[in-house]
Amino acid sequence: MKSDPLSSFRKLDERIVWQGTLVSAGTGTFVDPEGNEFERDIVHHPGAVVVVPVIDGDVILVRQYRAAIDAELLELPAGKRDVAGEPPLVTAHRELEEEVGMKGGSMVQIAEFYNSPGFCDEHSFLFLATDLTPCATSFQGHEEQHMTIERVALDRVPGLIASGELVDGKSIIGLCLAREHLSRR
Repeated sequence: MKSDPLSSFRKLDERIVWQGTLVSAGTGTFVDPEGNEFERDIVHHPGAVVVVPVIDGDVILVRQYRAAIDAELLELPAGKRDVAGEPPLVTAHRELEEEVGMKGGSMVQIAEFYNSPGFCDEHSFLFLATDLTPCATSFQGHEEQHMTIERVALDRVPGLIASGELVDGKSIIGLCLAREHLSRR
């Protein structure tokens, strides 16, 4: 039986070249299956949660400014896993309350994914929140202070993606998987 060539890739070393308040960047040295060494830049991220809040056939989205692209995006509520030791489910409940002012009576994890594994180790946990009840919001940061909360029919999601109005990757993944999950109920 032939061995898996990917299993012979190995990380040899990494040096951190920049440390920010949330993320860091390093240069890693690796060896390929033939023994050749190579380097890759890597961004380290604490991870994130993404929540698909569904109420009466609608999804609650936020439209907020994203500095990295200098534009506003329509997206699902999400947040960094920036509280040490906090389970993803707890982070998801917190982010849902902070960003859209809803408590999820049911919160089910429907997927996990790496956002951009070509250069970043950010690992996201995706939750479907249903049986929602209103609560107070607690906006964090400049962007959240100015974001808007929008309620959109789940049936409109394919059209929003096709038209380019919805271009955020985590939101596309989350909405497509949530629609599939809900259709099986």
